[in-house]
Amino acid sequence: MAQHDSADCPVALVVEDDAAIRNLASAVLEETDLDVIACSSAEAAISVLERPDVNVALLFADVGLEGKMDGLALARTVEKRWPKVRMVVTSGRANDRNESLPRRAVFMQKPWRALDVLVQADRATIANRVA
Repeated sequence: MAQHDSADCPVALVVEDDAAIRNLASAVLEETDLDVIACSSAEAAISVLERPDVNVALLFADVGLEGKMDGLALARTVEKRWPKVRMVVTSGRANDRNESLPRRAVFMQKPWRALDVLVQADRATIANRVA
C-alpha cells in the first residue's frame, strides 16, 4: 500500500475479496499516476472513502464481495455519496451486469485486460485533475 501524505494525491481504491485478483489489480494500477489502496470488503472501502485525507479518484470493485454489502451496493453508495469518483465494477458472471449498476459505472467482465484497467485509471486521473 502506498503512503498518502495529503488528500492531493489521487487514489485508486481496489475492492476485491480474492487476494490474488486484488493483488493483480493493485499491481496494474500501481503503474499509473494513482496511489493504490486495496481492501477486501465494501465496508472497508467505505471507511477509506470517508477519510478526509484520502482523495479517491477510482473505485475498482468486484460485484461478488463478502459481507453485508456487495459490489453493486457499494457502487450505488459511492454514486450517491461520492459522485466524482469514477467506478469500475467487475464480475466473472456476465449476468452481474444488471440494471442495478449505476449508469456512471463501467462494467468490466472478468478476466479483464490490464490495458482496459489502465484506460479507466487514466480517465479517472484526468477527471480528478479537472474536479
